Amino acid sequence: MTSRRLTRLLTASAAASAGLLVLSGCAAGDTSTSGSGAPDPAAEIVIGSQNEPTNLDQIFGGSSGVTEVFTGNVYEGLFRITDDAEVEPLLATETEVSDDGLVYTFTLADAAFHSGDPLTADDVKYSLERFVGEDSIAARKRQLSVIDSVDVVDDNTVAVTLTQPSISFTYNLGYVWIVNDEAGELTTSADGTGPYALADYRKGDSITLEVNEDYWGDAPANGGVVYQYYADPTALNNALLTGAVDLVTSQSNPDSLTEFEAAGFQIIEGTSTTKELLAFNDRIEPFSNVNVRKAVYSAIDREKLLDAIWDGRGELIGSMVPPSEPWYLDLADNNPYDPELSAQLLADAGYADGFAFTIDTPDSGVHSTVAEFLKSELAKVGITVDINIITDDEWYQKVYNDKNFEATLQGHVNDRDINFYGNPDFYWGYDNADVQTWLAASEAASSVEEQTELIAQANQQISDDAASIWLYLNPQLRIAAEGVTGVPQNGLNSLFYVYDITKA
Repeated sequence: MTSRRLTRLLTASAAASAGLLVLSGCAAGDTSTSGSGAPDPAAEIVIGSQNEPTNLDQIFGGSSGVTEVFTGNVYEGLFRITDDAEVEPLLATETEVSDDGLVYTFTLADAAFHSGDPLTADDVKYSLERFVGEDSIAARKRQLSVIDSVDVVDDNTVAVTLTQPSISFTYNLGYVWIVNDEAGELTTSADGTGPYALADYRKGDSITLEVNEDYWGDAPANGGVVYQYYADPTALNNALLTGAVDLVTSQSNPDSLTEFEAAGFQIIEGTSTTKELLAFNDRIEPFSNVNVRKAVYSAIDREKLLDAIWDGRGELIGSMVPPSEPWYLDLADNNPYDPELSAQLLADAGYADGFAFTIDTPDSGVHSTVAEFLKSELAKVGITVDINIITDDEWYQKVYNDKNFEATLQGHVNDRDINFYGNPDFYWGYDNADVQTWLAASEAASSVEEQTELIAQANQQISDDAASIWLYLNPQLRIAAEGVTGVPQNGLNSLFYVYDITKA
């Protein structure tokens, strides 16, 4: 296949939906306006997305779609992560920390759930214990397993005792929903304290949020939000062009931008934390051999791949850490594209004649297209790739839960998710005692500087070990119609606060 033909194939297919994994002051949104009139506070905002939640409960499944719709909009945490990755108080209006850093005492906001039940310390205790409980498969569960006990001091005060100091504790709490302890089934219903309540859920079609008229904070700037889901990216683009939707949360086909710009749409480009990964199952041969992993890495022309998928946008990275995080190191060339080096590493590992393996890839997003690219690249060094395309639901069971795979493709959206490499039980099974020690010590650090130094050490090591292949970092592209303002610019962990969005 010629390069030109391959590029056409990739860019055409890159329009597929962005299926991603979340293991995800007010939004620093685009405040520009095209001057088509004053914003209408009663206007309902229709949002086009290909990122439909697999269910409505964050502790089951880990879909990034559930974060996009619900976090900060329907459900709130004790803290909130801003669009600039800062942490600020939300339902915890006051926080006291004991001298030894082990006990956090939170005073709660005077808030109520959509059902009318007041927010109490019992709800916080229930929510935190539920998040780290046996049934939870939430991505940040392990990071919050530092919670030893949650005690109700009074209706408005709750004390959380940790097993050891955790410098990221309040940041991690920013992703934990506080739910009503009497809400019951939450995979198909919702009861949060946020500015919007769930009004309608039509699986495979749409989710409608209505304004919470009794919201304890500032009222939303719009009259409600509808998330309209499209499996076909062409249908989504047509919906935007014809006014059926007001904006799209993520545009994955750069080829369409010229058409939207010519038609007067706003192109909003921000930073993301979404890494496209080729993850190995590091537990099994041949990927338990670091030289094999490095050989695969050096056989892939990632710059060519990035150009094909994103037309020059986005960037190459060399580890799980994007430039927006404090412990970023420029490791893009740490495992360089070098087919001769790849062949030598394969010979050193005892695979001079190559080997064969299977990539399990979700059928969503650009993954299947990327898989075809990798297959072509690896064939040049004698490695045969079989591609097994599966649904997102199958991926969660086969790869994430059962760990029954050789290699897989996935888009990891979380910020600060290098910690997954400190967990040998995570689906990719990377097991390095030094990395585990450094990451564990970083959480117990007494200062941000100490934390940064320790994570940077881990960052360097996982890159040296080629624990996975970090193919590229996505750009964050949103498209909005004329007159739409307040759209969040960045894409941290799929957070997408909608309360500032207006349209004229």
